[in-house]
Amino acid sequence: MIDADATSGVRAILSADSSFDVARFIEGAKSAYRMILEAFWKGDEEELAWLVGPDVRDAFGASIEERKTAGHVLENRLVSIESARIESARLEGRTAFITIHFIADIAAVTRDSEGNVIAGTLTDAVSTNDSWTFSRNLRDSDPNWLLVETDEAA
Repeated sequence: MIDADATSGVRAILSADSSFDVARFIEGAKSAYRMILEAFWKGDEEELAWLVGPDVRDAFGASIEERKTAGHVLENRLVSIESARIESARLEGRTAFITIHFIADIAAVTRDSEGNVIAGTLTDAVSTNDSWTFSRNLRDSDPNWLLVETDEAA
């Protein structure tokens, strides 16, 4: 659930926020992973606005706009999240950063403006490895964490 390299960072976050719960955080991160992917796939920038930080919002927005301009529609489905573990954690002042490594199976189809499949299949899921970094100012009363960075994991 927690990589050895992340232990000291998790301890620092726990010291700064006694209400932090590792298992609850990981479950919340899995829910956020699903919600963010589904909003991105649908092109729902309004939904993304309260789930992701400004840099991720800009990158996702540019990708959504590029997809719309090309007339492409995604019909992706998150089949399962095989694992989610904390790969790194740190505290910078009162802001906590936690990177989760997700291994998930995703079925993905891209269609053109006429509905023709141009890539993928919904019958064959592909394994993905993502590292997503979530952030939260521990002084904020809002308990929600924002996605502030995404990366493909090795």
